[in-house]
Amino acid sequence: MDIGLLRGIFTVLIFVLFIIIVLWAYNKNRKSSFDEAANSIFDENENKNDKVNKNKGDD
Repeated sequence: MDIGLLRGIFTVLIFVLFIIIVLWAYNKNRKSSFDEAANSIFDENENKNDKVNKNKGDD
């Protein structure tokens, strides 16, 4: 085994891993999880604003 063969095997393994990650990311079953994660920042801001507004109303 020479270094060229090892580099070729490594390249193929990385490419296969890339394809697996892409298929996982674009899987329809994962869409709801990704949508929830994408919108979670807005939920946190709304909850934070609600607490601030409640505190202001207590004055």
